[in-house]
Amino acid sequence: MKNEITRREFVKGTVAASVTIAGAGSLLGSCAPQNSNPHGLAMTTLGKTGAKIPRIALGLGSRWCSIDDEDEALDVLTYALDKGLYYWDTASSYENKKNGAISEERIGKILMHRRKEVFISTKIHSRDPDEAMRQVERSLKRLQVDQVDMLKVHNCSSADLEKIVVKGGPLEIIRRMKEEGVTRFIGFSGHAEATVLKHLADNYDFDSMLMALNHWSAEMGFKRQEKAMPAADKKGMGVMLMKAVRPIENDASLKPTELIRYALSLKETDGVVLGTDSKEVVDSNVNILKNFKTMSQKEMDQITMRLAPFYRHENIPWMKPDYEDGYWA
Repeated sequence: MKNEITRREFVKGTVAASVTIAGAGSLLGSCAPQNSNPHGLAMTTLGKTGAKIPRIALGLGSRWCSIDDEDEALDVLTYALDKGLYYWDTASSYENKKNGAISEERIGKILMHRRKEVFISTKIHSRDPDEAMRQVERSLKRLQVDQVDMLKVHNCSSADLEKIVVKGGPLEIIRRMKEEGVTRFIGFSGHAEATVLKHLADNYDFDSMLMALNHWSAEMGFKRQEKAMPAADKKGMGVMLMKAVRPIENDASLKPTELIRYALSLKETDGVVLGTDSKEVVDSNVNILKNFKTMSQKEMDQITMRLAPFYRHENIPWMKPDYEDGYWA
């Protein structure tokens, strides 16, 4: 394991390299938009960060990476940015082995010209300290930036919790990255275990939590929106949700638009991360935010009842130990 001085020098070298790659002037400030959205989209403040964000973030994992033509993928992303969707969510592990698409590399080709317009969030997934640092370095180079807005520990579970919080581990690394200006904010993501999400929210000082919406089982304990979300909110953390529209794969009568509205209507929700693979999806999401109204309690209860069979199902892909989010082999 490298010592602290080596890590600090390592990151400073990475920053210098990324500035050279990106070009002078494009990274000054390294700060996403902070004012109200001129496109008329529903906005919110992301917890205690103070950052103003549209309530839908672009998920740039498996769905976006499935676009084979890179020019088309970049066109979709630029189109979304021009429409006011500037919160972009990626990870060091997001790629598609079949077509060679690497999410961060694609994003970097836009950030090198439009960095100031984007709130960029990425994640590290390794629990090995040295490899986690290499992932930070690689993300900066791929994204062609000297600073990200949010850096998260990815896919936290009880199986590797000790490795995450151990001295010198991933949690300490992202804290150091914040201290050294490599990231403005820090957070974590989780897919399966609400108890772990609540533990991290209760016991550590994060800025944001990203979680898969509400599936649960007797073995995994309580419903996350009843415990984990309030715990994060109590600490002033921004709460972002993912997997909100996936129930349509099991129940075709559900509409993506109503599932998104449902997720955004949950009390502690700041925003929802949605996979994006076309301009049509972008237009739909923009329309949702332009016309957003919180669901009534009656509407929420009706959707909750319809979702119950899906969320009690224990064979959902991301509930399995070997699940890799945003990755297609």
